[in-house]
This record gives sequence, C-alpha cells and structure tokens, in this order.
Amino acid sequence: MSTRIAVAVAVSAALLAGAAAVPSLAQVGPVAASPPIQGLKPGTGAPFPKGHYAALDRLPDWGGIWLMTFNRPPGSGGPPAPAPPPPLKGKYLEDYNAWKKAIRDNHGVVKSTTSHCTPPGMPAIMSMFQYPYEFLFTPGRVTINQEAWMQTRHIWTDGRPHGDDPDPTFMGDSIGHWEGDTLVADTIAIKDTVPLATGAGHSDKLHVKERIHLKAGDPDTLIDEVTVEDPEALEHPYTTTVTYRRDRYGSLLEFECAENDRNPVDDKGDTEFQ
Repeated sequence: MSTRIAVAVAVSAALLAGAAAVPSLAQVGPVAASPPIQGLKPGTGAPFPKGHYAALDRLPDWGGIWLMTFNRPPGSGGPPAPAPPPPLKGKYLEDYNAWKKAIRDNHGVVKSTTSHCTPPGMPAIMSMFQYPYEFLFTPGRVTINQEAWMQTRHIWTDGRPHGDDPDPTFMGDSIGHWEGDTLVADTIAIKDTVPLATGAGHSDKLHVKERIHLKAGDPDTLIDEVTVEDPEALEHPYTTTVTYRRDRYGSLLEFECAENDRNPVDDKGDTEFQ
C-alpha cells in the first residue's frame, strides 16, 4: 500500500470513528450569522439571497448559447471589417506602436510576457468570435460562462456597490442592475496586465460600462453596447457594439488550455510560439 493510500485510509477511519461523537444540529444550537461582505452596505442587498426565484421569470429569455457575429461592411459579403484601435495616448500609444513594429520586424510573430493559457479577461472576453457564451440568471447575479479558457464572469445584481478597494482581477468587479429587459453592468478593477485590445494596454483607471439586451423584434440576437473609459490611457471614451446569435440547443465544450501549454519561455520570461 502506498503512503498516499495509507494516509487516506487512516483519515477515513478516523472520520468514521468520530461520526458518533458529532453533535446534532439541535445540540449545536443557533448558528452565528456570517460577517458582512466587505463593501456591502447594510440595506443595499444580500450577497446570496434565498428564494426570489419566481422573480427570474420576469427577466428576458437568454437561454441556450450565444456566438459572436462578425461585423461586416454594409452590403458586403466579404471579410469582417477590422475593429479600429482604441484612441490611445501618451505612453500607451507609444507602447502600442512599439508592439506593432516588433511584429513587422519579426515577420508577424511577437513575444508575449504571459502564458498563452492566460485568459484575455475584460473587456475582450465579451468579443471572442470563435467560442460561445452562456448566460445564467440566479438571484442576485448574472453569471457569464465563456468556452475559451473556461472563463467565468459574475455581474452582481443584488444591490451591492463596488468594493471600497477591490483587488484587480482578469474579470474586474462588475456591478449590475436591470432596466426593463436591459442588463446594465459597470466594471472596474481590471488588472492592468490584461490587454484593452490586442497589443494595447490600459491603466488601473479603466472603467467599462455595458448595456446588454435582445435586439428589438429579433429574440435570437443579443446586443452588448460597450463604453470604455480610461483618463490615463485614452484620448476620449469610445463605444463599441457586439452582437451575438443564439443556438437554443447548443452547449459549451470543455476547454483546458493547460493540457497543451508547451510554448517555450526564454530567460526574460517571454513566451514564444514554437
């Protein structure tokens, strides 16, 4: 018997032996209330509200999975129109131009300072052509599952405000509310190592606002109107619109990038394609 198995057997035996000594709930008595969540002000909402499932029936039907559609020039059957770069300024514009030059000098290949298994995060998660999305409604939040990198994004709709000093993350801190059939989301605290767009960086002041809703008269088209603000990195705020089409009976596949993470890393920590 291996050491690992022996330890597992010993732990299981100890748990079974002590089962009879575990008091019942009646013996334990009332359970103390959980401490409040940081940044959640009294009276503004519950972090994990019980019940309230009937209220979900009043929300729009976003069932199935959604795939981003290509934006093509009007009347054109050709390739999609490339998205314009963000209106960068200062250091961020210089870095972007240096990135483009590095690609030209290296015959279209550019180094990366992150693993190719690192997810794109916000706002790029909401505009990925190849992989589908799933929107889940539960009391107090909307959960967005994205097949690529198996990303998960939470938009809290329980009335909480942004945290006083939220830790920067790939998805940021997203607070939302419903205005009729439109989900309005406000996102801050996105890691400044997450690209704003391909090759473009941003500061810790990045602020993303979204209005997500079904297209009028077309329940199988979903629209995300995105406004991006960053007073340090952008000349001015800019707005983009992302559209998705519905696959009512589709499902997400498992995407485990780490199984294929074989890209070499040089002595400076840059990841390169093989």
